[in-house]
This record gives sequence, C-alpha cells and structure tokens, in this order.
Amino acid sequence: MTASIPDRATAVPVLALGQTLLVSVQGELYDTLAEQLQHDITLRVADSEVSGVIIDISGVEIVDSYLGRVLAEIAAGARLMAARTVLAGMRPDVAITLVELGLTLPGLITALDVECALPSAPNGSGLPERAA
Repeated sequence: MTASIPDRATAVPVLALGQTLLVSVQGELYDTLAEQLQHDITLRVADSEVSGVIIDISGVEIVDSYLGRVLAEIAAGARLMAARTVLAGMRPDVAITLVELGLTLPGLITALDVECALPSAPNGSGLPERAA
C-alpha cells in the first residue's frame, strides 16, 4: 500500500518571512486541502525557528464549522511548539458566519489585514520571539 502524494500545484503555499510563516488562503479550502495545510504548517513550525504563523483569509468567502475547527487546531498545534497564530483579513460575512456557528476560534489572534499582523507593524500583533 502506498500513500498518495498531494498535488503541490493545488496546495496552499506556506512562505517564510524571517521567523514568521505567511499562509495566504485564496478561494475555498476543501477538507483534504485544509488537512494538508494543517500538516504542512505543523511540520514547518517544528522544523524551523518559527515564532509566528499568519494565516491570511482575505480571499476566503465561506468558512464552515470544519474549516473553523482546522484553523483552531493549527493555532493550538503552533502554540504547543511556541509559535503564535494570527488570522488576518477576515471578511465581515465570514465573521458573522463564525458567530452564528458558535465558533470562537480559541488560540487565534485576529488582525484586520496581513500588514497589521506582521510583527514590525505599528499596532500589529507583536508576534513574540520564539520561547527558549
């Protein structure tokens, strides 16, 4: 039995900006792609000196309960490895849907956009240095 290898052309890119990972989700994030993203981010945080993860969802129009749970799990996993997660660019409709679904996204910090989420941004999240 062989494991299937995900098509990297459809995967969500995870970019390193110093000690911060930037993930820009554009369009709908299907279940298998969301799981792959969670796996990719967890591996990148574990294998590098990452102190923060910024997930830009400005290109996402719909967040269901499954995706909300995956985002919360990404934050929880990163937090266990001493990295903070910031969810940036949430659309008003997405925020309303999350509230209606009763999802609070524990462990996630939010920012209006990626610029506000960057550690060097004035009034940004101030992603901390990686804990020793």
